[in-house]
Amino acid sequence: MTEAALLPEVGTVLPEREFPIGRADLVRYAGASGDFNPIHWNDRAARAAGLSGVIAHGMLTMGLAARVLAEWAGGADAVEQYRVRFRRPVEVPDDGVVTVSVRGVVTARQPDGRVTVELTVHGGGKKVLSAASAVLRPR
Repeated sequence: MTEAALLPEVGTVLPEREFPIGRADLVRYAGASGDFNPIHWNDRAARAAGLSGVIAHGMLTMGLAARVLAEWAGGADAVEQYRVRFRRPVEVPDDGVVTVSVRGVVTARQPDGRVTVELTVHGGGKKVLSAASAVLRPR
C-alpha cells in the first residue's frame, strides 16, 4: 500500500473529545498562563463586566481544540495553521463542571498530503468557537 493510501480522506471524522472544566482548572490555567483576570475566577467581577458569571479563558478553550488536532495528527509539529473565532464564552459553574466537546472532520486534502480539518467546539452545549480550522501535514 502506498503512503498516499494511508492518508486521511475528505470526510474522515476525528474522534470526539470531551473535557470537563471546573473552577479549579481555571485557577491552574491562570497560574500557567499568567492571566489572572478576575472574570475567570470571581462571579462578582464577571457580573460587573457584563457576564452572567465566571468564564473559561478563551485561550484555554482554543488550546483544548488544538490538543485534539495534535493528538490526532501525531504531534503538535504536524499542525501548520490553526485559526478560530471566539463566538461565545464558556460559562463555568461554581458548583460543578462544564463540558467542552471538540469534533473535527477532514474537509480537504492536498496532493502533498496536507489536510484541512474543520472543528466544531461546544461548551455546555453551546457553540463557543466558530470558523475553527487547521491545516495539518502528514508525518
